[in-house]
Amino acid sequence: MSALLEVRDLVKHYAAERRWFGLGRPRAPLRAVDGVSFSIDAGRTLGLVGESGSGKTTVGRTILRLQEPTAGRVMFAGADIFALKPGPLRALRRRMQVVFQDPYSSLNPRMTVGQALREPLEIHGLATSAQFAGRIAGLLEEVGLDPAFASRYPHELSGGQRQRVGIARALSVEPQFIVCDEPVSALDVSVQAQVLNLLADLQARRRLTYLFIAHDLAVVRHIADAVAVMYLGRIVERAPAASIYALPRHPYSRALLSAVPEPDPRAAKQRIVLSGDMPSPAHPPSGCPFHPRCPHPMKNERCVTEAPPLRTVAPDHLAACHYAEHPM
Repeated sequence: MSALLEVRDLVKHYAAERRWFGLGRPRAPLRAVDGVSFSIDAGRTLGLVGESGSGKTTVGRTILRLQEPTAGRVMFAGADIFALKPGPLRALRRRMQVVFQDPYSSLNPRMTVGQALREPLEIHGLATSAQFAGRIAGLLEEVGLDPAFASRYPHELSGGQRQRVGIARALSVEPQFIVCDEPVSALDVSVQAQVLNLLADLQARRRLTYLFIAHDLAVVRHIADAVAVMYLGRIVERAPAASIYALPRHPYSRALLSAVPEPDPRAAKQRIVLSGDMPSPAHPPSGCPFHPRCPHPMKNERCVTEAPPLRTVAPDHLAACHYAEHPM
């Protein structure tokens, strides 16, 4: 199976302003994404997980060129996205879409659902005036909504219904690849399951490829084929989903998994509580970026001075830890 999307050494830094009214020495740049690489095969899902501030959303937005990269390369179906001029890039946007985290702010409150779905069809010339009503009704039915919702405004819908409209809007231009940027984190738990099932059904029906961004490993478990764990702008572990959940090799991944609620109250489970907060991406620590919070019993001076590379520690399993072969 060939990769539809290839990300190589992606970097996104934000230049900081000078300290006093544009005078004095400039602040250190904020390293939001600092050398991220991965690939996604057609029809598959990569879950990108980590705490808030780890750089997950910046990766997704930079891949789509909603933000311009600092360095790196992104290949989509053989095309270098960062080298495209405005014309070819606009044509490519039909094939690459996004579902945003907040289903309310991502919809124009002055537009009805029907108008929101009609707009991308008009822009890309995908339907005639006589076809709009039928196409919009078909999109709403595909995401589990009654076609009568076309006349409603976003404030008249529940959070789950608004997110279904957001998914329908992404589907309207018949994409191959969708960045799902925490698409269920703002929804109730029962609604989360419905939306996840919808995304899985749409993927099977349309053979979609997803980059699924989330902070909750329990959510990613139900939809991802592979998982990449981010910390402070870098991927610290990447493996097939079954491998990560069965035997995580990085202490950060273990801590995230320990926070996943266990439905069986009789099951014994040890919670790993990390000390402190994530360091500032403007001033990352020396050596391993995770060492100030790392609970690994073998942590030593090497962790403080030497940054571990992302290396193979098991078949198809990569981890950036000096002691990934030693369980905690």
